[in-house]
Amino acid sequence: MKRITLVAALLVSFFSKAQYNTLRIPDTLSGTTFNLAMKDTFAQLVPGQQTVTAGINANFWGPTLFFNKEDTVFMNVDNQLNDSTTLHWHGMHLPAVMDGGPHQVIPPGTVWQPYWKVTNNAGTYWYHPHLHEMTMDQITKGLGGLIIVRDNEEAALTLPRTYGIDDIPLVLTDRDFNTSNQFVAVPYGDSAMVNGTLRPQFSVPAQVVRFRVLNAAIERSFNLGFSDNRTFNVIASDGGLLNAPVPLTRYLLHAGERIEILVNCTGQSGTSVELKAYNSVLAQTVPGGDLFPNGPFANYLARIDFNLLHLNVGAQTSNPITTIPTALTTVITIPSASANSTRNLTISDTTIAGIPGASFLLNHRLFNMNYNDYSVPINNTEIWQITNSGNFGHPFHIHDVEFNILSASGAAPVAAQAGWKDVVFVPAHATVSFIAKFDDYADAVHPFMYHCHISLHEDEGMMGQFVVTGSATAISPVVENPAAFSVFPNPVSDRLFVKMENSNSHVYYMTVFDEVGRTKFMLPKPDVFNGLDISSFSPGTYTIQLMDDETKSVATRKFIKQ
Repeated sequence: MKRITLVAALLVSFFSKAQYNTLRIPDTLSGTTFNLAMKDTFAQLVPGQQTVTAGINANFWGPTLFFNKEDTVFMNVDNQLNDSTTLHWHGMHLPAVMDGGPHQVIPPGTVWQPYWKVTNNAGTYWYHPHLHEMTMDQITKGLGGLIIVRDNEEAALTLPRTYGIDDIPLVLTDRDFNTSNQFVAVPYGDSAMVNGTLRPQFSVPAQVVRFRVLNAAIERSFNLGFSDNRTFNVIASDGGLLNAPVPLTRYLLHAGERIEILVNCTGQSGTSVELKAYNSVLAQTVPGGDLFPNGPFANYLARIDFNLLHLNVGAQTSNPITTIPTALTTVITIPSASANSTRNLTISDTTIAGIPGASFLLNHRLFNMNYNDYSVPINNTEIWQITNSGNFGHPFHIHDVEFNILSASGAAPVAAQAGWKDVVFVPAHATVSFIAKFDDYADAVHPFMYHCHISLHEDEGMMGQFVVTGSATAISPVVENPAAFSVFPNPVSDRLFVKMENSNSHVYYMTVFDEVGRTKFMLPKPDVFNGLDISSFSPGTYTIQLMDDETKSVATRKFIKQ
C-alpha cells in the first residue's frame, strides 16, 4: 500500500482540472439472449504499467443489460477466467438454481446457461461474482455490470431515458493501487472511481438529467451531494420507482444499494459542478467512516469530503426534459398484518483466530455451505427483524425477494427508502425490520442467500442461506431411475437431443463433461426439446449428466462429437 505522502499527492492531483479523464459509459446489450464472456485482461487505468484486471466483454466492468419486464431472458455465461467463479443477478426475482450464488460455481472453460422470466419492476439492478471466499478479489478486479429493467408504467412517465446522454449510469467504487499500478484487494481503496474511471468528468445537457447510481464498492459508503449544495430528487430505490420524487441534498448510499436521481441543469449551460462524497460526517461505526491509518483496514479517505465526478453542463438536446414530475407510481407495500411469521436475526462482533481485527457473525455462526438456516414455506409473508449488537453497521442483502422496510432504529423508513428494497443498512446497536413475500420458486436443493454486502465480510462468513419449500404434491409412479435418458444422434456433429425414458420426468439440471472430466456446459432446467448446440465442441467423447426435477436422481450417458 502506498505511503500517506504519496496518497496525499494523488488526492491533490484529483482536484487538478488538467488531470480529469472522460467518464467511461459501459456498452449495452439488449434483447432476450445475452452472451457474457468473463475473462482476465489488462486496463490502462493510470500512467505507466497496465493494471491486471478482469472484465465481462471488456477489460474492466461489463455491459449494461437492458431487460423488458415479462420477457424471458437467456444468459450464456462463458467463464474464460483462470479461476472458478459465479455470476449473481443482484435484485432479480428468479429461481434459486438460476440465481448465481455460491452454489452455482462455474469452472474455468465452462458455459453456464441460466434463464428466467423478468418480473421485476423497472429499475436499476446489477450482476457480480458471488464465489464464496473470492467475492472481494473478483469484484476488485472489475467483474460486474448493470441491469436496467424497462416496463410500461415507467415508459409512460416523462423521464430522461436516453442512455449515456441524459440517463447516465454511475458505478461508484474505490481501489487501492500498489507501486506497480496493480490492485490490492483491501476493504478500502485510496482512489475513488466511477465506471472504472479515475478522476472522471462528463458533459451533461442543460436540462433534467437522470443518474442511476450503484454503490459497487467493497465496503465504503458514499454520502452523496453536489458541491453547490443543490437539491436533487430521488425517484427510485433498489427495486424501482418511488411514489413521488424525494428532494434531498444528501443521500448515504451503502454497498450494494442503488438509487436513481434527477438533477435539473436547465439554464446552466457553461457551468460545472462536482458530485461529491461528503464523508467527513461519517461516524466510526459507518463503513467508510472508520479511521485506520495503517494495516489491512487502512482508510485514507476516511473522515474527509472528496470528489467523485466533475460535471460540465453543455447545450440542451433536441427534445429536452426540463421539469421534474410530481408523481411517479403507487407503491403498494405489503401490510405488516399479513405476515405469517417473524424471524429474528442477529448481527454480532467476535474475534476469530487468523482473521485480523473483529469478525462479524449472522445468528452467531459462520456460513456453512451445507447448512440451511431457514426453510421458508412457499407463499409465506414474513417479517425479518435484524438486531445488530455490534459496534459496526452492515448493509444487509437478501436474494430472491424485494422487501418493504417497516422500521429502522425504531422509526418508519424515510421517504427515499419507502419503496422496494433488497439492501438495508443495519446501524450499530440498532434493529431494522422488513417484510417480504416468498411467493414462488420453491426448490429444496438450491438455497437463496442473505448476507452483509460488504464483500470482505461475506467472504469471511457473514452469510446465511434458506430454501423455499413447496407444498406436498401427488406421488409419481415409482420407476427404477426417473433420470434415465437416451441421446441422439450419436455420433453427433452440431445439435444433440435428449429423450427421457420416463415421460413424466423433467430435467432439473444438465451438465456436460469432456473426456478428462472438465465441465463444459451447466444448464439449469434446460429445454431439452430444442436440443443442445455442441457445434463448438472439439471432436471427442463427452458425458452428459442429468438430474431429474422431482427426486433429484442422476443418470449419465456418453456421446461422441464428430
